Amino acid sequence: MTPALQAIFARPIAHRGYHDADNGVIENTPTAVQKAVERNFAIEVDVQETADCEALVFHDYTLDRLAEGTGNVIAQSSADLVRIGMKTGTDRLWLLQDLFDLVDGKVPLVIEIKSLLRRDAQGDFVRKVVDQVAAYHGPACIKTFDPDMLSHARAHNSNVLRGIVADRAEPGPDYSLHGRMDRFILRHILHAPRTRPNFISYGIKDLPMPGPSLMRSVFKIPVMTWTVRNTEQLEKAARYADQIVFEGFDPDKTTV
Repeated sequence: MTPALQAIFARPIAHRGYHDADNGVIENTPTAVQKAVERNFAIEVDVQETADCEALVFHDYTLDRLAEGTGNVIAQSSADLVRIGMKTGTDRLWLLQDLFDLVDGKVPLVIEIKSLLRRDAQGDFVRKVVDQVAAYHGPACIKTFDPDMLSHARAHNSNVLRGIVADRAEPGPDYSLHGRMDRFILRHILHAPRTRPNFISYGIKDLPMPGPSLMRSVFKIPVMTWTVRNTEQLEKAARYADQIVFEGFDPDKTTV
């Protein structure tokens, strides 16, 4: 593993920050991120494209579940979005550069680029996020479920660490636009000769799987696994992955 990857994989990765909705700490917010920084955890966040091609730190494609707003993120400008507060707590929506300013290199960042599955794979947006990550002075990388996004990232700046997110890709809402062969390719990471991921981020419920196992054992591609929520999953992760993306517990206080 390269030193840059070692930095990303050195510590457990807090899923959308160290959030706790029961106590008013909402995922992907400055408060959740700050709490992860205070515990020296790496942090995974999601970014969505706005109408003006900025990266909003937010998981959902629509605002309705968590924010005091409605409608699709992609339909609204970044200037309008950052004025919107969360339904719980005092945080407002924020942008990727705001995240970089807050974390300031203190802990590693894993930036998951959410895909709208457009034919152009949101190429301009991917390139802009890659440029922001490249300019950031701390340890950071990108990842995505979308191999086409990863191809854009690789072509634009292959020095920015990139990972593919994957799982069993079973038929269902998340894969409604994918045929059987597409899902087979995604499940087993058969796009790797094209996308050349630096790491794999694979669902804990579906490990072990031939694709990530082969890439980890033969090609020495490290695997982080998501989302680990209990001791049983933590034990499984220790066998099949190199680091965890976790939520709902403190891995520093949990032994396997």
